Amino acid sequence: MWEAIRRWFDPRELRSVGTTPDYRFSLANERTFLAWLRTGLAFIAGGLAAAQFLPPLPLAHLREVIAVALLLLGGAVAVRAVDHWARTERAIRLGEELPASRFPAVLALAVALGALLLIAAVLARAIG
Repeated sequence: MWEAIRRWFDPRELRSVGTTPDYRFSLANERTFLAWLRTGLAFIAGGLAAAQFLPPLPLAHLREVIAVALLLLGGAVAVRAVDHWARTERAIRLGEELPASRFPAVLALAVALGALLLIAAVLARAIG
């Protein structure tokens, strides 16, 4: 694990493997990383907004649970983004198959579950 984290911060290590790829591939990998980073920032902003602006919900501390869940999800997306960027860049340089990832599916399921929980909270407030 520490070896992978070290690679995130050491561009010399990344450039020491394989051959220099067509720059378009590296730039596309970087754009994907930045898109994931924006997604993480959006979750963090949503968490802060939930903590500050959601009214008290019918279940005790539900607002805080939503806020913390969004903040944690945003942090996880940011860490996953840099890890995926580094693994993909390494694979590009080595001419290997790009690393597969279940993270987009897990993230989509987490967002869908969160939406369902929010729908339930809104309905509970409207009914009660």
